[in-house]
Amino acid sequence: MIDAIDTPFRGLLAELGSIPLARRLGRVVELSRGTVLVSGLSRAATLGDRVLIRSGTGLAGEVVRVARDHATVLPETAAEGVQIGAAVELNGPAMIAPDDSWIGRIVDPFGRPLDGRPLFRGATSRPLRAQPPDAAARRRMGERLATGTACFDTVLPLVRGQRIGLFAGSGVGKSSLLAKFARGVQADVVVIALIGERGRELREFTESVLGPEGMARSVVVTATSDQSALARRRCAWSAMAVAEHFRDQGRQVLLLADSITRFAEAHREVAVAAGEEGSLRGFPPSTSHTIMALAERAGPGRDGAGDITAVFSVLVAGSDMEEPVADILRGVLDGHVVMDRRIAERGRFPAIDLLRSVSRSLPHAASDDENRLIAEIRKLLGAYDRAELMIQAGLYVPGSDPVVDRAIRLWPALDAFLAADAPEGIGAAFDRLSACLAGMGG
Repeated sequence: MIDAIDTPFRGLLAELGSIPLARRLGRVVELSRGTVLVSGLSRAATLGDRVLIRSGTGLAGEVVRVARDHATVLPETAAEGVQIGAAVELNGPAMIAPDDSWIGRIVDPFGRPLDGRPLFRGATSRPLRAQPPDAAARRRMGERLATGTACFDTVLPLVRGQRIGLFAGSGVGKSSLLAKFARGVQADVVVIALIGERGRELREFTESVLGPEGMARSVVVTATSDQSALARRRCAWSAMAVAEHFRDQGRQVLLLADSITRFAEAHREVAVAAGEEGSLRGFPPSTSHTIMALAERAGPGRDGAGDITAVFSVLVAGSDMEEPVADILRGVLDGHVVMDRRIAERGRFPAIDLLRSVSRSLPHAASDDENRLIAEIRKLLGAYDRAELMIQAGLYVPGSDPVVDRAIRLWPALDAFLAADAPEGIGAAFDRLSACLAGMGG
C-alpha cells in the first residue's frame, strides 16, 4: 500500500515516523570552552550519540565520553549562552535517511537541503558508521570504466569497484579532475563529499566546474570549512551512507571525496576533545582505523548489489607522500595518482606524474597488447625523466642512448596525450596512444 503512495507523501510519512515518542533528558552540570558535562544520561548514552542542549535556540552536540555519573558532550558550536542546569535531550545514534529524490541536490551532513528547495528523508535510516560488506562475500573488481580522459582510459585504468587515491597539493587542478570524473566516468549515480571546502567555492563547483551535466546524476554532500569538526567529519560518513543506499539498490555508484586530509583533521579535533593524545605527527592513534574503516566501505558489493567506485583526494604539502594521512591511504587503496605542482606550473592539466602513479587494476584490466603499450610509455617517460637535467642543460649528446633519443623525439606528443580528453572511448584512446608511440603525433 505504502509503495503506491506518491513520493512527497512517502517523504512526509518518513518525516512523521522519525519523530520520537519519548525523550530522555539530562542536565548540564559543568561548562568549559570546548566541552559540556551532562548528568542523567550516562546510563543511556553511548559514544557518538547526538544530543540537543535546550538553551536559547538549541545547540546540537555529540557524546564523546561516558563516565559512571556523567557524559561529556562536544557541542557543534561554541557553548556561549548555555547555563548550568540547562536541559539536554538525548537523540540516539547519528543516522541519515537518503532517498532517490536526493539526486541532483546539495545537502549537508545531516540530510538537510542547501539549495533552497524542500527535501524529504528516505523511508529507511542508515547508520553513519556502517560495516562494510563481508569480505568473503564481496565480488572481485569489475570491468574497466571509461572516464573521458586519455590518461585514465589507458595507462591508469579505473575499474568498477576500484578505490584510488588522488594525492595533490592545493591549486594543481584536483577539483577540476574530480569534476571531470563526475561528468565522464560510467556510473548510475555520483556522490560527492566536499569536506571542509571554502564556502564561496561550493556554488562555483556545482554550477561551473561540475555543471548541469554533472549535477543531473549527482548528490553533493558538503560541510564548509567554517563548520564544526563534528560536521566536517560527519560529511564523509554521510556521503558514504548515501553511496551505500544506491549501491544496495543494485546501482553502480561513483564516490568522490575531497578531501580525506580534512576528514582526518576533523577527526583529530574530536578525538583530542575526547581525551586522546596525538602520537602520529599530531594525529591520535584512532586516525588509522577511522580512515581505513571509511575506505573499506567502498569497493565491490555483494552478489545482487552494486559497487562503489571511489576516488579519495588527499592534500599533500610539498608532495610529501610519507605524511600520515597519505601513508595510511596509500596502503589500503587499489591505486594512487600523484599530481605534481611542477607539471601544473608548465600548464599541463591534469598535472599527473605518471611515473609516481599506480593503478592496481593492472595488468588484468588491459589486454596483452595494451599492457605492452603501457609499459612502453612508462619506459620512455622514465628515460626522459632520468636524462631531463642533462637535456635541459645541453649536456646530453644525441646518439648516446637510443631509448633516450626516442624519448626526446616522442616526449611532446606523449605529454600532450596525458593531458587529452577521450570522449571517443577506451579503444580509440589506445589507438591514439599507439599512434603517439609510432611517432605519428597526438
